[in-house]
Amino acid sequence: MIAGALAGAVWALWIAFTLGRFRDSQRLDAYPAAPPADAPLVSVIIPARNEAHNIERCLRSVLATAWPRLEVIVVDDHSTDGTETLARRVASELGADVRVIPAPELPDGWFGKQWACHTGARAAAGELLCFTDADTHHGPELLARSINAMIARRADLFTVAGRQEMVTFWEKVIQPVVFALILSRYGGTEGMSRSTRPVDKIANGQFILMRRDAYSRVGGHESVRAHVAEDLRLAQRITELGMSAQLVLAQDHLTTRMYTSLGEIRRGWGKNVYAAGRDALHLNAFTRPLLPFVFPIPALIPAIPAIVLLLACLGILGDGARLFGIIALSANLLFWAGVYAYARLNPLWALLHPIGSVVFAAICAEAAWRGSRVEWKGRRYLSGG
Repeated sequence: MIAGALAGAVWALWIAFTLGRFRDSQRLDAYPAAPPADAPLVSVIIPARNEAHNIERCLRSVLATAWPRLEVIVVDDHSTDGTETLARRVASELGADVRVIPAPELPDGWFGKQWACHTGARAAAGELLCFTDADTHHGPELLARSINAMIARRADLFTVAGRQEMVTFWEKVIQPVVFALILSRYGGTEGMSRSTRPVDKIANGQFILMRRDAYSRVGGHESVRAHVAEDLRLAQRITELGMSAQLVLAQDHLTTRMYTSLGEIRRGWGKNVYAAGRDALHLNAFTRPLLPFVFPIPALIPAIPAIVLLLACLGILGDGARLFGIIALSANLLFWAGVYAYARLNPLWALLHPIGSVVFAAICAEAAWRGSRVEWKGRRYLSGG
């Protein structure tokens, strides 16, 4: 019983420590919304492959920005659903400076997104390059506040963590678990931004702002052409070269609905999670072969108290395990209620966090079994890293 109580107390302390790390974060609202008098030209580059259901909302939000000097380049990556036509119609309707250009045939060794971003960057005239996904919605102050933050923080790469839109049951159960686990790995935004270790860096590919000279120096998207988590690798490469990658919170200024169903969640995170995990860890000749076997374990950790308590209630484990389960699960529920509240969902969804944890662990296990082989939007890749 004593051992169970001590283990539960240690678990609760670990939860408190994790919460403390999250608090070390900066919000985009801390920076001015007014563009400077000498506002540079910004090129917003939107890679789009079969994004007809998203591209109009994204374009309209980008074009509503308060930034005075803007060009928008939509790179149509061989879409078959009318993405290009929709983008041209929106541009014509708004009379905006939008170019829709086709991506050339995908070369061997490239991921489609990187090739589209590379194509857009070559066509861009801006001093600043902003890469954003077609499933994003930009607030009117996002770009101005981000550029002011970039200048104030002397960043070569600037990125934000926005709000994830979650509508269906599985989105609400799984997505908060995934993002909380990612934050548990990296901590608050300021710790990541201050770190000079590449392995501690991360970026959000839904919105990356880069100085053109820094983009050229790092080798652009060509330098990360074979990495499925191109955003993370760009931040790491910037840091490797002694430049600055900065991240802040922008929940009120950027929203994204990444996936709309369990199938999309499985395919999307299955594409990203294992290859990105390899890039985010220190691996050597000894640890690399072990990774596929241990990789799903962190995703399963949030479910441990609930599993232990269930086994104790079934009589499989003893009273000490029951006490641990009660204490640890109580701490977990408080933590996850906060996570769901931050995600602007009913905190009662926290009751289902063990299900989200188990399902995400299964996605991680499947991705680890698949290894470097990645499939996305009708293409097959072999991820580097």
